[in-house]
Amino acid sequence: MPRIHFQLQLAELKDKILAMAALAQQAVESSVDAYLRRDAGLCQYVRENETAINTAQRALDEMAYELLAKEQPMAIDLRFILAVIKINGDLERIGDQSMSIAIRTREVLDMDDVELPVDFLAMGEYAGRMIRTALQALLDGDAHVADTVRLMDDEIDRMNRKAQADLLARIQRIPAETPQALNAILISRNLERIADHATNIAMDVIFWVRGADVRHALSLASD
Repeated sequence: MPRIHFQLQLAELKDKILAMAALAQQAVESSVDAYLRRDAGLCQYVRENETAINTAQRALDEMAYELLAKEQPMAIDLRFILAVIKINGDLERIGDQSMSIAIRTREVLDMDDVELPVDFLAMGEYAGRMIRTALQALLDGDAHVADTVRLMDDEIDRMNRKAQADLLARIQRIPAETPQALNAILISRNLERIADHATNIAMDVIFWVRGADVRHALSLASD
């Protein structure tokens, strides 16, 4: 019976992290939509959503640490709880990055609306796909799916580098658009960081399933 109860608690922990992930993913989608539509209402929604994410993070951490203390799990169960704790932190930071996009959006509401040479819709959708794929890997306990997220990170890095270069060139060519372009540079960086957190989630799934820490291997490969 104690073992069955523990497994039920692990299943509840998994449900909670997936529920928090849904909040984080909604934050990304809403923040990008707010910027594209110049929608102050959506900015406020992102702010309220961040509060919900922060509350969920605290509750999930409390449950995870309580399981560690009371159950003293071993092997794959221990790795799962540790992975959930790390994923929880990455999801909270995705919420933070989304809030940063909402803040940048509020700033541009008072500026002239100019068409900048960046496809933020594509960047947002790509970052969102990385989050969804990482969460599918978590749901299924599939390290192979998690591997694909690590490979996707190169593309969002390329998109961010191109956005930065194009926006800097725009500033040089049309100095009057500097405030809008600088905001766009920051938003591009926010989306790249969101993708980094999705990659971290994927690597935590790999740690859980395979018992292998691939973070340092990834950084060495990219040096």
